[in-house]
Amino acid sequence: MIRPPTNKWWENASRLKIESYQSRKLRFLLQQRVIPFVPFYAGIQEQLSKVKTVNDLQNVPFTSKRDLSDPKQMMMVPEQGILKKQASTLRLALTRGPRGAHEFLNEEFRPVLMTSTTGRSSEPVPFLYTKKDLANLEAGGKRMMEICQTLPDDRVVNAFPFAPHLAFWQAHYASLGATRFTISTGGGKVMGTDGNARLIEKVNPDAIISMPTFLYHLLQHATEEEMQWTNLRTLVLGGEKVPLGMRRKLRSLCRSLGSKEVNVISTYGFTEAKIAFTECPVAPEEEPTGFHIYPDLAYIEIVDPETGQRVPDGSPGEIVYTPLETRGSTVIRYRTGDLIEGGITYEPCPACGRTCPRLVGRISRVSDIRRLNISKVKGTLVDFNTLEHVLDDMDELGAWQIELRKHDDDPLEVDEIVIHATPMCDEDRKDLAQKIREQLLHATELSPNKITFHSWDEMREKHGIGRELKEQKIIDNRPPSIT
Repeated sequence: MIRPPTNKWWENASRLKIESYQSRKLRFLLQQRVIPFVPFYAGIQEQLSKVKTVNDLQNVPFTSKRDLSDPKQMMMVPEQGILKKQASTLRLALTRGPRGAHEFLNEEFRPVLMTSTTGRSSEPVPFLYTKKDLANLEAGGKRMMEICQTLPDDRVVNAFPFAPHLAFWQAHYASLGATRFTISTGGGKVMGTDGNARLIEKVNPDAIISMPTFLYHLLQHATEEEMQWTNLRTLVLGGEKVPLGMRRKLRSLCRSLGSKEVNVISTYGFTEAKIAFTECPVAPEEEPTGFHIYPDLAYIEIVDPETGQRVPDGSPGEIVYTPLETRGSTVIRYRTGDLIEGGITYEPCPACGRTCPRLVGRISRVSDIRRLNISKVKGTLVDFNTLEHVLDDMDELGAWQIELRKHDDDPLEVDEIVIHATPMCDEDRKDLAQKIREQLLHATELSPNKITFHSWDEMREKHGIGRELKEQKIIDNRPPSIT
């Protein structure tokens, strides 16, 4: 039976030791698993065979989202004739004896679980896990629980939707790996907002794991119902960005429910990685210190999104991911499309002291930078990551949604930006609308065409609470263009 890795050398090792270990793992993965068994990489076997260290990865072509159109090409499919000649694999298999060898190969190569991308901008792409991958998922999840400082006796609610989605399964295996008592509610689709709130009131958990927007609405509903959740100490969030303004609002709602000091912790993961990483807790007034990367399981590069060249430590760029222990669906030098503001660092974490690599600063998606025709001068680039942060940082604004429209719904007309808003309290709506316009204009040089106010219930409906896997914060209602 495969056991999750338990050693913690990676937390405080030197960069030299980390990269030496990573290079050994990478050579094994490429030579013994990827080159012989992953069809997609057959065309670049020569480049892959020359990789001796992690620095040599710079000579390997990137893998991108468009390369995932045929998921079978990314699958590690063992060929029996090659396996019989792999001395390293045979030694591992035969340590279990003749009968155990077959079991070992099944655990190593046979898919037993599937997750998939959410498919918002394209068809969902499946990613398959073997038992080896699940052991890695459990190991990474256990580390997340430790970094987040959960305790053995903590009660945890996993409010991610039941779905073939990395977020739910990472939370599930984190609880197993750390042996934390956990109730999975399935999010809003299964029990609804009120059902989740009432279950949480009965369990009175120490930690909740959830999508940020769903949890925000859940806390707001519990506040309206005058519930008391007095044990909450940790909120672990995934699947969406978590700006500082959102963290402040979540802490404020927790205080209104009777939980005074709550850590709000963000995680970073994506389907293609088959694992997620977490921040460590910091004081409410402090900036997050970054996502701790498990260097025995993954190697991350930061590259210039235009040139594809690596950038120095601490420089912004695009995150490029290479697994070191993966089986099943496999990607090498995968361009995530995620931009990291502060790059990667190997300096000790100011909060916990770990020296493992960290991704520092805000993460935004290239896909959230859109080209809009907001005037007769076409092709204005709008960074919706910035718009989101501005809106979340407004304490007077309870909830919001950005809608893109065409003027008069005419495909040939200019694009319009509509802000749907819910005030936090009973603020003057005219004053709040003016503040929204001023803040957006100052940060982005754009002013919304219209601001419409809604009740909390109406905004929950707009966000798709209980319907959507991810709540709808930005919605594009522009009709198809006429070519």
